[in-house]
Amino acid sequence: MSRLVAELENVLAALAEEHRRLLAHVEAQQAAMKAFDLRAMDDAHNRQEASRLRVAALETKRRAVVAHIARGLKLEGPLTLTRIADLHPPRRAALLAVRDELKGLAETIAARGHIAARLASSVLGHLNTVVRLLAGAVEKAGLYTRQGVPRVSGRIGVMEAVG
Repeated sequence: MSRLVAELENVLAALAEEHRRLLAHVEAQQAAMKAFDLRAMDDAHNRQEASRLRVAALETKRRAVVAHIARGLKLEGPLTLTRIADLHPPRRAALLAVRDELKGLAETIAARGHIAARLASSVLGHLNTVVRLLAGAVEKAGLYTRQGVPRVSGRIGVMEAVG
């Protein structure tokens, strides 16, 4: 059983390390957003996605190890890290320390991600307005005289009134 607890501790340490990398990628993306460096933003985004995939794989491994621990102890219901730590007092401090670090990293990543999403939403809102203005200007194209003045038709046809 202690082998499984040690494996769980290793998986949690790897999760914490991957979350630290993810946080660095999020901060790099925010710096690129401030500088409006599109290549750096794209690069940071790609690194974030790769890191998220590694986090998902480690999370799957963590769940499998916890399921093995639950089967070995013949426990029913959800098995929390606190409960595992209580069942293994020698590893309690280490397990809870990694848990607290992971919680802090996840909260920081979520907050930074929220800020980046709000900034991206704002930029896209402005871009959407510009595209609508351009589309409206292109939609109302007409004929021009040789002097560059728009020619206004004397009457409005049925098709023009509908458009």
